[in-house]
Amino acid sequence: MARRGDSGGDAVRWRVRGRSRLSRDEQPAWTRALAEGDDAGFFGPGSAVWAVNGALPTLAAGIRALLLQTLHPGAMAGVAEWSRYNEDPLGRLDGTIRWVATTTFGDRRQAAAASAHVSRLHERVTGTYTDAAGAPRPYAANDQHLLRWVHDAFTEAFLGAHLTWGGRIPGGADAYVREWAQAGRLMGVVDPPENAAELRAELAGYLAEAKVDDRVREALRFLRRPGLPGLTGRLYPMLFAGAVASLPAEVRELLGLRRPWWPAITTTRLLLAGGTLVLGRMSPSERNARSRIARLAAAQRAAAPPPGLTRPDPPAGTGAPAGAAAP
Repeated sequence: MARRGDSGGDAVRWRVRGRSRLSRDEQPAWTRALAEGDDAGFFGPGSAVWAVNGALPTLAAGIRALLLQTLHPGAMAGVAEWSRYNEDPLGRLDGTIRWVATTTFGDRRQAAAASAHVSRLHERVTGTYTDAAGAPRPYAANDQHLLRWVHDAFTEAFLGAHLTWGGRIPGGADAYVREWAQAGRLMGVVDPPENAAELRAELAGYLAEAKVDDRVREALRFLRRPGLPGLTGRLYPMLFAGAVASLPAEVRELLGLRRPWWPAITTTRLLLAGGTLVLGRMSPSERNARSRIARLAAAQRAAAPPPGLTRPDPPAGTGAPAGAAAP
């Protein structure tokens, strides 16, 4: 769950249509704020997280993550009973984009604050659900078991989408899982997986708890046709089909989804390539983060004494004052 920040419509236009066209003044306030801050953040340029979360395949990755997350009955109960996803899909999209971008590109204070905000929203998300064996169970959005499931599903979805449609990941898949584990820790996950093998093993355990019921089927119908406006709405069916096709076969089978008969992976690749040409390779969030890091580096250089103004302290007994100016 996530609360609306700037309008959901603005979020969609920023992320899809105006990725490289909005001036800084036209960007949402939280995006502009990424240019502020006191450090490079938890990741930074050259990281696996920047390579994956800053690339255009995230458009399909978000759909992939939502499809996967529906399989856990506890998580699905929280969404069905507490989220307004079917009434306000753009608002929910805005909240998710804001958390991902701030955690990825913000400084450490901003990333921690964004995660704490989401955790506070989740405090009231509690209830009961019926598990796959038919037994009633309590749930809480901040429960360790559900937090871990959401983190693992997100990590798998974004990594899987990038391996399907993205470029090289610095350090490979293991580096992304290890780095993004920090986002899980910020959300309260204890000892999140730190390599791809650990992630796969955890997900296999969760999938043993999977349950598909009317709530899941309703969510799938919505995800197939969320009613997004304009160009986004016209392109979305291709992204949805690509996300479905990119899922592991066992996940599609659990969800009751068929791989499209047409080449959805290739079509999505062409769509994302065209989007990159039109929108650019770098999002406003990354540009603002790079601006912050460049500002901090310039300030550090300005604070450093010019070379040659000081020399090492002389050996003891020479009588020269310590730190004397060089001639």
